[in-house]
Amino acid sequence: MINNKALLGILFFIASLASVYSCTSQKELDDRTQPKTARVVGYLSSDNFNKMTSIQFCKLTHLNVAFANPDKNGNIIFTGDIDALVKYAKSANPNIIISISLAGGVISAEQASNWSWLIDKPENRPALIQNIINFVELHHLDGVDVDLEWDAVTTGYSGFVIELKKSLSEHKKLMTAALPNTTRFENISTAALNAFDFLNIMAYDSTGPWTPNNPGQHSSVDFAKNGIDFWHKQQNVPSEKLTLGVPFYGYNFTDPNVTSSTYSQIVEAGKQFAELDELGKIYYNGRPTISKKVEYAAQNTGGIMIWELAQDSFDEYSLLDVIHKKFGALKIKTTGLCGN
Repeated sequence: MINNKALLGILFFIASLASVYSCTSQKELDDRTQPKTARVVGYLSSDNFNKMTSIQFCKLTHLNVAFANPDKNGNIIFTGDIDALVKYAKSANPNIIISISLAGGVISAEQASNWSWLIDKPENRPALIQNIINFVELHHLDGVDVDLEWDAVTTGYSGFVIELKKSLSEHKKLMTAALPNTTRFENISTAALNAFDFLNIMAYDSTGPWTPNNPGQHSSVDFAKNGIDFWHKQQNVPSEKLTLGVPFYGYNFTDPNVTSSTYSQIVEAGKQFAELDELGKIYYNGRPTISKKVEYAAQNTGGIMIWELAQDSFDEYSLLDVIHKKFGALKIKTTGLCGN
């Protein structure tokens, strides 16, 4: 016969098990019912602000405005009516997160010299960072994207990034970076890499005008997969912090002087080319390839990044529309607008 004390012990044990089971079941249920989300990050160059009204900002979670650079005194120089852009984009999508993108893949020798002077000397960083913060606050922006590349990633890069992150965090602002597909610059420390909220991986330009004797696809699906593997498996960046970059342009290797062609120009040559990745010696990403990349990104990254929004075809052949609809078909929430 079981005494009362033993019986109470058994009942308590059973109740505890039921409680644990109930909590676990509820957590699993919450995880299942919580919609999966992804970001869609689009860059827009100041050269293309005249096309802002053609862009469907309701299909973007993030907008990176390109590019701003400092003068030698650390004053932030930007050409273009950024206030008009912010006003228009926010009217179309009140939740869109807008950042100023610094530097860029192609900067002048003077701009590169300015960056080196300002970030390699620790005593010059505070004034530069304060000017960046002032620019963000003045134009009602949500963050900063750091796009220093190659030789411009000098010895002061990591110190600058870590100090910039501290100031941005104090103002509750975002900090991201654009980085090459399979290259980690030696001046990027682990602390600096970890400071970014997420990374935009430039999974394109495997060939181009700098390699005229190497015609072919510059942004294949395999190239994209290699880049995500590099950053996740070799550099230990969590999958959700990676954003897979896709191109809205291609390269034309017809002549010795290789030129770029926008996706819009390619589709204008024939609507059938929207379904292909190659037109003669022009290599680009058509709709099926972009769709495959979205599917891969949905499983292996935190989302998709676009260079550059104004190069899209603003009609039924739009690549941004492919991205938006594919995420929707995969039951993944991006903006929650425009049918997503």
